[in-house]
Amino acid sequence: MGGTSCGGYKFLEHTADAYFEASGKTLEEAFEYAGKALFETMLNTSKVECRTRKLVVDSGIDAYNALYRWLEDLLIIYNVERLAFTQFKIVFDRKVRDPSELSKPLRFLGEACGEEVNSEKHEVRNEVKAVTYSLMKIVKENDCWYVSTVLDL
Repeated sequence: MGGTSCGGYKFLEHTADAYFEASGKTLEEAFEYAGKALFETMLNTSKVECRTRKLVVDSGIDAYNALYRWLEDLLIIYNVERLAFTQFKIVFDRKVRDPSELSKPLRFLGEACGEEVNSEKHEVRNEVKAVTYSLMKIVKENDCWYVSTVLDL
């Protein structure tokens, strides 16, 4: 995990699926970059304009389940409403400052901003079939949170 800068996402090597690591100064910021990585897997997010805002309210039995639910909710909106997102914001019902707090329930209010999918404009890349718990990690190193998981293509 980790690198020299905190905040963003990168794709990791995986044989058949998409595997990414997202990071941020807070766990919330890492979740936001995870949303960005999900959509970057599917299309070119730099070509998506922020025209429509969508609220995502959900919870997880722990932080891992909350990460899964956040990404799954975004994927469902993409598949059902055909909305592509480029900007993400999430707020938890409590501050998570330490990895010892990851096993507690976590509710969140998220917002994603984007527009209707246009396959020519957005350069559609991959179909993500599902979010998985495969290789899912949530860790804090120094002052940076890292989250990673595999997307089933």
